[in-house]
Amino acid sequence: MQPPRPHEPPRSAHWPAYRRAWLAAHNFCRACGLTDKLEVHHKKPFHLHPELELDPTNYITLCESATECHLKIGHLDDWHSFNPNVETDCKFTSPLKG
Repeated sequence: MQPPRPHEPPRSAHWPAYRRAWLAAHNFCRACGLTDKLEVHHKKPFHLHPELELDPTNYITLCESATECHLKIGHLDDWHSFNPNVETDCKFTSPLKG
């Protein structure tokens, strides 16, 4: 899980509902296709672009499962970094079939 940023703006009261709705509609990791331990990743980071917090065009679903796609692809293996090419670097458009 991502450590808190000391100067990050407070989250909107609407964020939990937006997050739940996004994950219900986008229920697989866009990097590896897994369907567990999913997170909504902001393509443009919330701490730099708080105005995009509730903008679904700024979201992509990444997992925090064994593949650690949220950290490795969303944050380039460093929680203090972000990947401006996260969408391009994600290859799955539908979940893996088991």
